[in-house]
Amino acid sequence: MTFLTTITKFLTLSGGEKVFWRESGHANSSTILLLHGFPASSHQFRNLIPLLAPKYRVIAPDLPGFGFTEVPSTYNYTFANLADTIDAFLKEIPNPPEKYSVYIFDYGAPTGLRLALKHPEKIQSIVSQNGNAYVEGFGEFWDSVKKLWANNSAENREALQGLFTYNTTKSQYTTGTKDPDSIAPESYTLDQALLERPGQDKIQLDLFYDYRTNVDLYPKFQEYFRKSQVPLLAAWGKNDIIFIPPGAEAFKRDLPKAEVLLLDGGHFLEETNTAEIAELILGFLKRNGL
Repeated sequence: MTFLTTITKFLTLSGGEKVFWRESGHANSSTILLLHGFPASSHQFRNLIPLLAPKYRVIAPDLPGFGFTEVPSTYNYTFANLADTIDAFLKEIPNPPEKYSVYIFDYGAPTGLRLALKHPEKIQSIVSQNGNAYVEGFGEFWDSVKKLWANNSAENREALQGLFTYNTTKSQYTTGTKDPDSIAPESYTLDQALLERPGQDKIQLDLFYDYRTNVDLYPKFQEYFRKSQVPLLAAWGKNDIIFIPPGAEAFKRDLPKAEVLLLDGGHFLEETNTAEIAELILGFLKRNGL
């Protein structure tokens, strides 16, 4: 019997970014790119990776501003730059994948979909786990952020400081779950520790403000869906209060063959429904010949 381990590595890119990533599986297998969200890192996929690796090459990088990826002090934290960094990473990584499926969650959604706009020929399929691309998907969580979009004032930035507290980070994991105690405490504890590093609040506020540029791209994301008819599985926590279920159901508007499933869980669905999500992904990829 062959056991696959998850390796962790750093790769310094030609642009100066030092990207941390996790990888498992066989180098010659089809590739799945896992893109995490706020305020997490590739650590959120620690339980999912081993379930996918026997059949696929799994790559999970930390986005700039998150986890253990390091960037130059002059780095401008925008989603365009996050996507460019991951694009460069995928080109400079050893044995770069020519094509791949992408798992998009939270901030990973606009990052991954920007990659799809840039390289539609590389995207074999999309798995959206609470990864939004429609205005219908915004929950009340975003109300204060939308005020920032309208006016990037010191007052509006200060009003968002509560989003960086331990209780808020923990609640993103536990809200909407059947058994909050089943959430491994190292998940939100690590996120919070990394969130409390010096300068992180400014980085995250800059990204909250820049998120409006993702909304501006929603029509282009949706046009990409319509033109490509890319295979898409939306596995969504139906109790998510950040990206709500109408955002999942909206995929059917542009992708009639999309598989949309609302599962009993919250925002960080992969923490509570890991095996279920893995089975759904494996079945979805197999049905699509990947």
